Amino acid sequence: MTKRLQGKKILLTNDDGIHAPGMKVMEDAARQLSDDVITVAPSVNQSGMAHALTLHSPLRIHGHGANRYSVDGTPTDCVLMAIRHLLKDNLPDLILSGVNFGQNMAEDVTYSGTVAAAMEGTTLGIPSLAFSQSFGVHSQGPNFDIAARYLPDLAADLYLEGFPPHVLLNINFPDTQDGQARGIRLTRQGQRDQKHADLLERHDARRQAYYWIGFIRREELPLKNSDLSAVRAGYISVTPLHLDLTEHDQLQRMGGDLNKDF
Repeated sequence: MTKRLQGKKILLTNDDGIHAPGMKVMEDAARQLSDDVITVAPSVNQSGMAHALTLHSPLRIHGHGANRYSVDGTPTDCVLMAIRHLLKDNLPDLILSGVNFGQNMAEDVTYSGTVAAAMEGTTLGIPSLAFSQSFGVHSQGPNFDIAARYLPDLAADLYLEGFPPHVLLNINFPDTQDGQARGIRLTRQGQRDQKHADLLERHDARRQAYYWIGFIRREELPLKNSDLSAVRAGYISVTPLHLDLTEHDQLQRMGGDLNKDF
């Protein structure tokens, strides 16, 4: 079987860490596409780090066998370490980030280190895809078999189709009982009905309060044609995200009244 991206260098990263189960899925999928695969991922779980950089401590690299490295830093640090150091003389053609433990849809994308790693790759001019495996509100964790089944061909299709500069693609796999997706849907970024982050209060042995940031998992009624609605219906969601966060309609509405000289 011909590898569809043979001859292309593929960089893999994530935010769950180099030993996460989703990274094994990603590495297996990437090797179905090309023999030239390198992994540069965080040494430990960096979920929720978004686009953070490590600025107040040094970064260290650790080897984990051939073409596998971990970095004591964030997902963004990992991409920078790969592009500016490890691969600076032979840049990757494609960056694949994930497969994340859980969905990255709607407002999740602003927290997600998985999405941020793809964002950093896009900033550096390299086509980048972020992959996440959702799981239902009553599940204990994701079934990565779904991502494993569809990821190789989908990644190749999206890369070969091409997408413009400053755009990354955010892909979420559904959680289905039979392990099959109903299809693929091109979607917009969704919006949840209400904020789902919460503070969970606990007390230590000295009765002092401490807090965990948690997320309330619940059923939702998502907007039509959104990532949330597609995944809920059993489809793979592909959402183009742009690095330009400008709200252009509001820019036009405000421009005439706000622009002035002093």
